[in-house]
Parts: sequence; structure tokens; C-alpha cells
Amino acid sequence: MKSKLGLDQKIIDRARQAAADIAEKMDGFIRQRSTVAVERTTLRLIGVDGVDGDDVPLPNVLVDAAKEAELLDDGIMALVARAVIETGRSPQVIAEAVAAGDLDVARLPLVDEAQLRKVGDELADQALATVEANRAERDDFLERCQDRPEPLHYVIVASGNIYEDVVQARTAARQGADIIAVIRSTGQSLLDYVPYGATTEGYGGTFATQENFRIMRQGLDEVGEELGRYIRLCNYCSGLCMPEIAAMGALERLDVMLNDALYGILFRDINPRRTFIDQYYSRMINAYAGVVINTGEDNYLTTADAVEAAHTVTASQFINEQFALRSGLAEEQMGIGHAMEIDPSLENGFLLELAQAQLARELFPRAPLKFMPPTKYMTGNIFRGHIQDALFNLVGVMTGQGIQLLGMMTEAMHTPHMGDRYLALENADYVMNNARDLGDEIQFTPGGKIQTRAQDVLEQACQLLEEVQRQGMFQCLEEGKFADVRRPVDGGKGRDGVFRRSPNYFNPLEEKLRRRLNLSS
Repeated sequence: MKSKLGLDQKIIDRARQAAADIAEKMDGFIRQRSTVAVERTTLRLIGVDGVDGDDVPLPNVLVDAAKEAELLDDGIMALVARAVIETGRSPQVIAEAVAAGDLDVARLPLVDEAQLRKVGDELADQALATVEANRAERDDFLERCQDRPEPLHYVIVASGNIYEDVVQARTAARQGADIIAVIRSTGQSLLDYVPYGATTEGYGGTFATQENFRIMRQGLDEVGEELGRYIRLCNYCSGLCMPEIAAMGALERLDVMLNDALYGILFRDINPRRTFIDQYYSRMINAYAGVVINTGEDNYLTTADAVEAAHTVTASQFINEQFALRSGLAEEQMGIGHAMEIDPSLENGFLLELAQAQLARELFPRAPLKFMPPTKYMTGNIFRGHIQDALFNLVGVMTGQGIQLLGMMTEAMHTPHMGDRYLALENADYVMNNARDLGDEIQFTPGGKIQTRAQDVLEQACQLLEEVQRQGMFQCLEEGKFADVRRPVDGGKGRDGVFRRSPNYFNPLEEKLRRRLNLSS
């Protein structure tokens, strides 16, 4: 891609190398550790589901039992394989027996290592075969349907009731939506377990459960067949259960998942060590399942000024890219995030937004960029809001964004009604159709406002990345280098769920994912 912004390739290379060094150093830290969420994820992938008599999810029951017996450091798969060999039962029945008090994991006998590995490999192969089948089913649907031109139209449903969400999602698809995101109930990211079953009550959204994923997937497949289009399903793979939700998404054929290396640390105060370990495993699962991740740099601009902090967004984009590469995600699966959040009263603010969007496009040419709409400066004036969204749509189509979360003129007033979504989709269709090839027809003035802005942001981002490279990621998080939020390495939620792997740690799912994704050992 020839740069319209006159970017200096040497600065781009410096920035990317700094981000690569940051991710490589963190990778060494990650590979020596695991978390309770990683181990629960492994159980979910091999078929452990359901709850005990107190509604505690069985993956939690089994991992907690292993931790209490001081057996978790070897990996939950080592314990499950021993139990399968000893009892001849499936992992699901074993978890149910532990929950009922009929099986004491501390009394399981040691077994031959070769036999243990054989059982573990078989369980892992079965799990990955299910993920492969789901990916093949998606590919088949996409081959039979013709995608509309990018940016794909992305809208949300957030009723709190999964059955009402399906009604609204199907309506949105008929109105022209390409991606449906089911907003999670407020606070779910802070739960250290995944709720079970279909849910009909949620505040600000609907609980992310495997059954809810299944119900929505079925509803979108039905309307997709009706329309002759594949309707993509999105949910939120973040929080204390990040890898578990990735596993649920792989098992129920989700297509897009919010997944960010820094979001949980900065905006949910989740322990930094926990988050970096969890994102690694979750992204490997997303990579293998063919899921497009969406990173969350747009959130930076809710706590920091979009003009002054633009370089932190770009720096984080580089970091997210490098962490994603180390988990096997192809660039075509990286929905690198950013947002249109500059104060609209600022003179030439549109030019600055255009510079930032074009900068992201040029820095990540293969990524299906995820562009987020104005929210911070939406006032409840629906007429001005509709214009702000139209300008946002114009920037999106001019700069070749991949995924456009459509703005709602009623932002800051209420959760979108079906009529609000219809008007948002109509707005996007009108603007993007009329300006489809505008970006190809435009060059920016050398040394003008747009070029100068983009070059300045890139230079500042490079300097920040090299500072993080020198000081270390944990130190920079403590100093509040990103989003003006300070997060100590020993603070935050979930820190007790991190543990160091023993020399005998066994997770054949991770081993197979790394091999199949062509990651270094």
C-alpha cells in the first residue's frame, strides 16, 4: 500500500520492532504460568459443562478441587487423564462425581506417563475436531453467500433477555446488519465463573453463556438462510473468564469476539499478570476457530483526550498486533480497534479523525479494522448525533475500515430501539454507497494538516513503544502510560488465580494448538 500520509517506513519499523520486543519478553513470562481460567477453559473444551447443586459451574468445581489438593500446578488435564484411566469415565462424569463428593481427586493413583499422554492427546484431538467442524461449517456458509462490501455493518442488541435479543437481532439482519453483537450484562467481566444456561434477566445486556451463544447462533443461521447472507455473531471475550468465553465461542461458532491484551487491566482493574496469561490462551483458541478478534483501543478515549492521547491508541494497536501474532492469529483475523471521539466543536476535527483512521489503515493493511462511533460527545440532540454518525460513516468508507460499529443518534439516551438501528443502517448505506470509491480518488496535500497529524501521532507512538521496551510493560502500566490509568502489577482482581507451572505441567490442547498454528515451541 502506497502511503497517502507520507509515513516514514523507518519509524513504522522501529515501532513494530519495539512492540515485538515487548511481546516477546512477556511471552517468556506467560509460558511459565497458567491461571484457573486457563485450566477451566481446557475442561470446557473437552466437554465439561453444567453446574452442581449450588449452581457452581462444574469447571470451577473440578479446578478448585485440584487446587485444594495441590495438584493444579501439573495442569488440570493431567488430573483428568488420571481419573479417566482409573475410572473409565468421561471428563463430564468425573466432574459430576467430584461435585457429588463421590470422587476424591487427591486419592487418584499415579499412572504411566505414556498412558496419561495418550488419554490426554485423545481428549484434545476430540475437542479440536469440534472446533474444526464449526470452522468448516462457517466457511461453507460463506462460500454459498456473497458478502457485502466493507465496512461490514455491526450493530448491538442488549435487552438482557436472550429470546428478545434474538427477535431484535433477526430484525436488524433483515434491515441490513452484517454483524450482531450481544452486549454482556454489566459486571459479568468481573465474575470468576461463567453463568450457565439460557438467561432472561440482565442489566445493560445479556449474560454470555454457552446456551445463549447457541440460541443466538441458531437464530442468526435461520435468518441468514432466509436472506442468503451469513450473519456474523459477536460477543465479549474479556474479563476474568476471557479464555473460557473464547472456548464457548469456538464450540458454538461465534465469528467475532472482543479480545484485547490490555483492556481488562486498564478498564476492569483485572490483575495484569492474569490478563496477559489469559489473553494468550484465548487468542490461540480464537485463531484456531477462525474468529476475528476486536481490540479495544476505543476505550482509551473515554478516559483520555482523543487529540492528546491519539498516540497511545496507535501504540496499543502495535502491541495488540504483536501479542496476537504470538498466539497464532493471522493479520486477517485482527480487528484492530480505534474510534471517532474527537470533540466535534474542534476546528478541523474531521481532518484529525480522517488522519487517525487512515493511519490505522496504512499501519495494518491486512487487518479488518474495527471502527467505533462517536459516544463521548453525543449529547442527546438526535439531529446533531445523526450528522456526527454520517461523518463517521464517511470516514469509515473513505479509509477502508473493515468493521463499522454503527452509531445511534439516541446514544447517551437509551439502549437502541429497533427503529434507532434501522435509521443507523439507513444512514450507513446511504453514505457508504454514495462514497464507495471516494478514498481511491483522493490524495492528501504533502505537508498538510492530515499528513502532519498522522506523522506526529506515529512518531509519538514510536517513542512511547520504545519507552515501554526499555522500562517493561508492567512498569509502564504502573505509571499510567496508557489511558491515564495506573495499574500495579500485584493489584487488581483475580491475582490469586495465577500460578507457576510445575516441570510436569501437561496441557495437550495448548501443545496441539501451538503446533497446528505453527508457533515456536
